[in-house]
Amino acid sequence: MPRLGRADGLTLREVEILRLVAAGMTNRQTAERLGLSIRTVDAHLRSIYAKLGIKSRSAATRYAVEHNLA
Repeated sequence: MPRLGRADGLTLREVEILRLVAAGMTNRQTAERLGLSIRTVDAHLRSIYAKLGIKSRSAATRYAVEHNLA
């Protein structure tokens, strides 16, 4: 998947998942919306957390809001 060219290095799919998480969707809801397995969503979230240096869903939501992704 192509990169966004952002300093954080998130892929387009990761940004899409981050936006849905920030909107309050669960991993199951996100998986259903995107036609992915829950395990795939979990893997993307682990990657997002690692790239952003965060450890929680609330920190991911805060990042999304602060960077106009939510």
